[in-house]
Amino acid sequence: MTVETTEDLKLSNAQIAWRAAQDIRDGAYVNLGIGFPEMVARYQPPGRQAIFHTENGILDFGEPPAEGEEDWDLINAGKKAVTLKPGAAFFHHADSFAMVRGGHLDVAILGAYQVAQNGDLANWRVGSKGVPAVGGAMDLVHGAKQVFVITEHVTKDGKPKLVEACTFPLTGVGCITRVYTSLAVIDIVDGRFVLREKLPGLSFEDLQAKTGAKLHTDGPVADLVAPEL
Repeated sequence: MTVETTEDLKLSNAQIAWRAAQDIRDGAYVNLGIGFPEMVARYQPPGRQAIFHTENGILDFGEPPAEGEEDWDLINAGKKAVTLKPGAAFFHHADSFAMVRGGHLDVAILGAYQVAQNGDLANWRVGSKGVPAVGGAMDLVHGAKQVFVITEHVTKDGKPKLVEACTFPLTGVGCITRVYTSLAVIDIVDGRFVLREKLPGLSFEDLQAKTGAKLHTDGPVADLVAPEL
């Protein structure tokens, strides 16, 4: 399979976010990382509603306001304007991190530069480039009960983002539960990448060629299918 064919087949960022949203149970307390992971909130299945948490001190915020109707006192950790749902709560950011560190979040969803087969995550710095410090992600990856990653399967220059061992500075050690990529859904089990779903038009061999560590299976591999978004 050529790179061009894979590019044509792969899921868009919206479709990756949609697929991750399908695994969030109703009533779950969820923190979404800044940027791409924030898209997950758009695609909650009908009849299910997560309770979203942001590190700067809001619980149960809602959709972004219409343009021109922003209240800039109401922002998430990514400094984006949000609305509030009935019963939403405000609190000091120290209390917010106490919630994280106390194990009160069901799920955290983050982006990644690299994910290692043992669950290590690197998502804040690439060599000399990146933000000055790791920030709250290091608390989220060890405080949430489950940690999902959403990401492209490979970098812009075609290098695997799923690897045997991270070469970039770590955000957390052994912390990732599941990875949703543009090509597959992969669990991390006992230090191994276990393939759960892949694009139906992509062979196992082609997927393995784009993955920097061995892929394992422990049963049937389902088709990764997402709606047009």
